[in-house]
Amino acid sequence: MKRLLFLGVLVMALYACNDAGKNYTYEEVEIDSTITVESSFNNLFLDSAAVEQYIGNDSSATKYRAELLAFYTSRNFEYAWFDSNGVSEQAHNFLNLARTTAITQNDSTWIDAALEANITQATTLGKTKKYLASNEYKVLSTKAEIALTKYFFTYASKVFNGAEVDVTQLGWFIPRKKIDVTNVLDSVLKTKSADAVINSLQSKQYTLLQGFLEKFIRLRKQYNWDTDTIPSPVKPYKLGDSSHAIEAIKQRLFAYGDYTTDYFSPLYNDTLFTAVKRFQRRNGLEVDGAIGKKMVAQLNDSIDTKIRTLLINMERARWLPKVDDSVYILVNIPEYKLHVFRNDTLYHTMNVIVGSEANNTVIFSGNLRYVVFSPYWNVPYSIVKKEIAPKLAKDPGYLARNNYEVYGGKVGGLPQIRQKPGDNNALGHVKFLFPNTYNIYLHDTPNRNLFTSNKRNLSHGCVRVGEPKWLAQFLLRNDPVYTDSLISSSMGLTKEKWVTLRDPVKVVITYFTAFVDTSGTLNFRKDIYGHDKKMAEKLFGK
Repeated sequence: MKRLLFLGVLVMALYACNDAGKNYTYEEVEIDSTITVESSFNNLFLDSAAVEQYIGNDSSATKYRAELLAFYTSRNFEYAWFDSNGVSEQAHNFLNLARTTAITQNDSTWIDAALEANITQATTLGKTKKYLASNEYKVLSTKAEIALTKYFFTYASKVFNGAEVDVTQLGWFIPRKKIDVTNVLDSVLKTKSADAVINSLQSKQYTLLQGFLEKFIRLRKQYNWDTDTIPSPVKPYKLGDSSHAIEAIKQRLFAYGDYTTDYFSPLYNDTLFTAVKRFQRRNGLEVDGAIGKKMVAQLNDSIDTKIRTLLINMERARWLPKVDDSVYILVNIPEYKLHVFRNDTLYHTMNVIVGSEANNTVIFSGNLRYVVFSPYWNVPYSIVKKEIAPKLAKDPGYLARNNYEVYGGKVGGLPQIRQKPGDNNALGHVKFLFPNTYNIYLHDTPNRNLFTSNKRNLSHGCVRVGEPKWLAQFLLRNDPVYTDSLISSSMGLTKEKWVTLRDPVKVVITYFTAFVDTSGTLNFRKDIYGHDKKMAEKLFGK
């Protein structure tokens, strides 16, 4: 159970699109009339016209006009980042966080150089009471005050929402959760810790991936694997083999943290065997201890490639909505796994089969409401047209022999066909429905042998579960009528039987090619649908 996905904790990120296309919102403003020059610890107040004037002079502030006015109106136009002693502690804390983010993300666009210069000037010159009382300081602090608030909204938007892309173009249909950026800013000002507030609102998975991003940025400074390629083996290296390539493999696994000693002999020893299996497990390879071409190819991935993969998946971690349900199901498509969570703790994991490259499983969320025992399989029109109709034309007995029957009227000139309950039913003995427009659901399958395959993107789009009876028992655990024996018998009926769950269960179908599991281990998986490639074009331009 140690190598279990931590993506349930990952489902703690933040937001959803509103009508204006932004992924955050703000509440209706109420002025705090108790904030006055006499009552406030801060004797600095803005002229209300100054905010509008700033917005009019700075085109980049236009998109945050509503947020700026709401924020300052709510505080009766009291300064947030400056006080009678100059630049506040909160301002310096926030700017330090922005600098740190620029370093850890390896992205200088997180920094507002002009604002940094103004704050530095205000800090340097504001050390004397005489200058603090001057008109020059008032002009400088007014501009810097509003600019810093705009910068915070810009930063918060980028931190929580990421790149401004239409995620549906990337095959992502999970709605984002809205956040109130003005409330976030209020919390930052009250706690005097931008770092703590921002990090508390990020998903834990995002934070964990960011930690590994920092590690890989350090690795890039130490190694240049682009010019130090490990030769692909003619046949897999196994325990007891010896080769100069094995020395290089040990060095690379040591850099990644899989190989635990810095002695790099050419012998394939027991320590390397353990390291190889660990690497294979966390990279979705067959865990056999043999160093073959696929493993060497992954070891030869450049560090820049790994960094991009981490950035892409950190972007996805920003998008996931928070799941407040005490019980929920999470499917990670590239991992071929279904995870059941209870009270934010991983409870059970099982293998799944997901859609093929031609029939992608959709990334979305829904509420599982029904367990259907001994289901009919209503064959989709596309499958009738492409697969069944040609066979039926050649073999009139095809339907009866495969337990199919015609029902209802014709669609598109073709009969509606369904497969009756039975051992060879394509949906197996039970299916799990969370109604959605994509016609995606979880179900059993008669092809049990496929779950042992290392590559399991084989379905027409739905998710086949490796332990259907266990899942039925879990979902019906609070229903005393459905004992284990009744569930078993219900999976062998000749007519389908629907059961409505007393408490619907949230299902989230995700797509993460990099994630950190419950043991703190970084995992990578193959980009089976090419979603990473599309994301890279949006984020990096290529």
